[in-house]
Amino acid sequence: MRIAIFNQKGGVGKTTTALNLGAAMGRAGTPPLLLDLDPQGHLSSIHGHAPTEANRSLFAFYQDTRNLRELEVAWEGIGQLIPAHQQLIKVDSIFGKGPAILNKLRLGLEATEDSHPNRPCIIDCCPYIGVLALNAIFACDRLIIPVSTDYLSLQAAEHITRTLQVLEPVIKRRVERRYLLTRFDRRRRMSDDVRRKLRERYGDEVLDTVISENVAVAESPSLNRDVFRHNASSPGAHDYQKLLTELIERGDLQLTMQ
Repeated sequence: MRIAIFNQKGGVGKTTTALNLGAAMGRAGTPPLLLDLDPQGHLSSIHGHAPTEANRSLFAFYQDTRNLRELEVAWEGIGQLIPAHQQLIKVDSIFGKGPAILNKLRLGLEATEDSHPNRPCIIDCCPYIGVLALNAIFACDRLIIPVSTDYLSLQAAEHITRTLQVLEPVIKRRVERRYLLTRFDRRRRMSDDVRRKLRERYGDEVLDTVISENVAVAESPSLNRDVFRHNASSPGAHDYQKLLTELIERGDLQLTMQ
């Protein structure tokens, strides 16, 4: 199962969700492959020891047609990472938006699945619609859209929905999506308002799990840790464990324990 995590708005917990959902999978005995598809490379920087050379990053897959398997680096306690590089910003201008480039990531991931047929994949997308985000959307089985509990984030979710409606005739399938409320503060009326409006618009596609505003979740990336390694008993760790459980129960993930 390939899960892309995408929102056109920054600061909604996209990279944090990729990191901690991946860590939850690793703890469950199914280490995932994490792809950092954002030229800003936040997920790669959290790793702490990921290669910094362009020819050892995801850019080499696009520029030099390197096999994705050759670019994987181990991430202790999680699984494998293919790191980003700032040169990824050039992918749009180099390749345009033809069918070959739009399907490139999907075909590359299919090739890795020969040796890892049951390994889940999490794709941390860049926060704008371009070749990289389209690659992730074309490649994924599920799209998780983090929505922080503010009205601008609600508008961003609407923009993504309209974008998907345009893309789906091209992809020739419906992109299954799940809306995840993040930075949820039960003390704020706005959090409940945003949840209610999201449910009114997207119904069962809104996940029951919410990611609460939490110190451990906010602190852990600066320490090069996921929330479980930072504080496994924190509310944030509980939330991400609950997210994994819900995705499994909904059939969005099928984990094969190793």
